[in-house]
Amino acid sequence: MAHIIGLKELRENVDAYVSQVGKGKSFIVVRRSKPIFKISSASEAPESWEPVADFTKLRKGGVGLEELLARL
Repeated sequence: MAHIIGLKELRENVDAYVSQVGKGKSFIVVRRSKPIFKISSASEAPESWEPVADFTKLRKGGVGLEELLARL
């Protein structure tokens, strides 16, 4: 079950919410009483999601955004 929190509350206490999401909780974030997104554990992700690229495997410290965009 997702808990409802305000966007301002999330911004002010992001570390605490990240910790709670890591423990399996999920949150619906609202702004002006309208839901704008849901935060949940990656283990709840749909199977259809594509894997995320790990750019640190290409170069220690990752790849800069400018370099990445230049290669597109």
